[in-house]
Amino acid sequence: MSKRIALIALAVLAAGCAAGPDYQRPAAPAVDRYTAEPLAAPGVVEGSDVPAQWWTLFGSEALDRLVAAALRANPNLHAADAALRAARENAAAQRGALLPGVDAHLAPTRQKTAGPVASGAASGAGLYTLHTAQLVVGYAVDVFGGTRRQVEAADAQVDVARYQRQAARLTLASNVVAAAIQEASLRAQLDATRDLAALAGKQLDAVRRQRQAGQVGMAEVAAQEAALAQVEAGMPALEKQLAQQRDLLAVLAGRYPGADGGARFDFAGLALPEALPLSLPARLVEQRPDIRAAEAELHAASARIGVAQAARLPDITLSATLGSAALDASTLFKAGTGFWSIGADLVQPLFKGGALMHQQRAAQAQYDQAAAQYRAVVLAAFQDVADTLYALAADAKALQAMAAAERAAHRSLAIATRQWELGAIAYPAVLQAQQAYQQAAIALIQARAARYADAVALFQALGGGWQDGDAR
Repeated sequence: MSKRIALIALAVLAAGCAAGPDYQRPAAPAVDRYTAEPLAAPGVVEGSDVPAQWWTLFGSEALDRLVAAALRANPNLHAADAALRAARENAAAQRGALLPGVDAHLAPTRQKTAGPVASGAASGAGLYTLHTAQLVVGYAVDVFGGTRRQVEAADAQVDVARYQRQAARLTLASNVVAAAIQEASLRAQLDATRDLAALAGKQLDAVRRQRQAGQVGMAEVAAQEAALAQVEAGMPALEKQLAQQRDLLAVLAGRYPGADGGARFDFAGLALPEALPLSLPARLVEQRPDIRAAEAELHAASARIGVAQAARLPDITLSATLGSAALDASTLFKAGTGFWSIGADLVQPLFKGGALMHQQRAAQAQYDQAAAQYRAVVLAAFQDVADTLYALAADAKALQAMAAAERAAHRSLAIATRQWELGAIAYPAVLQAQQAYQQAAIALIQARAARYADAVALFQALGGGWQDGDAR
C-alpha cells in the first residue's frame, strides 16, 4: 500500500499537476452597447480609448500641476502604495515555501544526571556541559501543488492590491478635477451674485430718486430694498462653500488647508473637451481597475480551492540533520563528535472530524461568492457608463436651454426697466423680471458646471485610460 502511494505521489509530481481547478478568466460581456437606445451625446467618439492623463484635455496647466501634486502627496494614495508593497512581500515570502528550509542550531546545555542513571559523558561525570551544533534541512515536497496554489493565491492578492491602488489613483484624480470644476462653478456663482447685487443696488438708487420726485410710493422702494437684501443674503453661503472647496483641494493635494497656496480655478481657465472618448463595451472589463481587482479576488479564491483540496491529500516532508556534539565547545566538529540523520515523513490525513472536507466546501462557496461579486462589479461599471451617457445627452440640452433662458431673461429685464423708466409699466414687473434673470444666471452657471462634471464622470466610468503595466 505504501509503495502504491509513493508511486502515485511521484507520478503526480512528475506531471507537475496541482490540486484544484486551473483559473479561467471570465469571458467579456457579450454586449455591443451601453444604453438600450442610441444617444446623441455631444462630442462622444465611440471606439476610442481614454488617454492616460485625461485631465489634460481640460486645457488648464494649473489643473495639471494640481493633479500631479495630488498624485505625489496624497496620503490615501501613499497608503495604497504601502498596501501594494506589503502584498508583494507577502507573495515573496510565500514563494519561499517552495524551497528547502535550512536552520543552524547551537545549543549549549548544562545538565546533571541522577545518580542511578548512567552519565551521558564519557568520563562518567554526573555534572557536565554538552555543546551541540547542527544544521537541519527540511523540504516539504509539493506533490499535489498545495504550496503552489498558496503562491498563486498570494500573487493574485498582489494583483488585487495593484488594481486597488490604480482605482485609488483614478478616484483621486477624478476628485481633484471635480473639485476644481466645483470651485469654478462656485466662483462664477459668487461673481454673478455680486453683479446681481450691484444691479439691484443701481435699481434701488433709481427707485429712491423716483420716490424723491414723487413718481413712486414707498412700497416700491421697500420692494427693491427687499430684492437687494435677498440677493446679498445668498453671498455668505457661496463664500462659505467656496472656502470649503479650497480646503478640499488643499487636502486632496496633501497640504494642510492653512498652508493653501494653490491656483484658483474659474471657467475662463478651463476648456470643455471637444472629443470625449467612449471605449467599446468589450474593453471596459480590461480598463476598469475595480473590475480587474474583483477578477483578481476571483483568481485568489480559485487558488484557495486547490489549497483546501491538497490539504486532504498525502503530504511528504524530507529532512536531514548534520551536526556535532561535545563536552567542550573547542572540540566541536572534531573527529568522533559528528552525527547525522536523513528521514522522510509521509502523512495522509485519515480523520479530522470532517474539518478538511468542510474547508474545501467553504473554499468553493467563497469562489462562488467572488464570482457573484465580480459580476456585480461589472454590472455596476456598465451602469456607470450608461448613466453618464444619459447625463451627457440630457445636460447638453439643459445647457442650451439655460443659455437661451438667460439671454431671454436678460432682454426681458432690460425691456422692463426701460418701460418702467418711461412710465409704461408698474415697478412689480421690473422686480419680477429681475428675479427671473437672477435665477436664470445662476442656473446657467450650474448647467455649465454639470457639463464639465459629466466629462469627468465619463473618464472615471471608463477606467481613466490606465494601462495594466502602469500599475506595477
